[in-house]
Amino acid sequence: MAADKQETQDVVALILKDHRRMEDLFRRMRSVEADRAGALAQFSALLVAHGEAEEAEVYGALKRFKDVDNEEVDHGTKEHAEGNEALLALLEVAEVGSDAWDARLEDLVKAVAHHLDEEERTILNDARENVPDERRAELGAAFLEERERQLAADCGSVEHVRAVVRG
Repeated sequence: MAADKQETQDVVALILKDHRRMEDLFRRMRSVEADRAGALAQFSALLVAHGEAEEAEVYGALKRFKDVDNEEVDHGTKEHAEGNEALLALLEVAEVGSDAWDARLEDLVKAVAHHLDEEERTILNDARENVPDERRAELGAAFLEERERQLAADCGSVEHVRAVVRG
């Protein structure tokens, strides 16, 4: 039983689960049959909470492991900022499904998909290979706690995203 709990708390597995959820929300935001505004609201909250939790609880800890590429971790932080800027640009479009909305959605998809792919190939593979299971479980618990704190604070609102982007 203890192994199951540890597995569900593994920070790598938790981050990957969020990444798959983001990809699902991209599909919903692109679908004219879906509640695109609702999918955007869910995506906005998830993207901000996820990125803030990674930066607050995971990235710094991973940099302390010698076989985790610190430059990739720093680059991940830069890509979070780019994703947040693209998110804000989409949130500020008044009409869901308009040409401007669709164009900004594709900018957001491009920025975030690039980051997810790169993070999975570099940072997360390094963490899986070089960080002990017990430490990944501790990081997973800290990641979840910070992510939930962010979600409870309405981190996906346009006002909050604007504040994150403007620093």
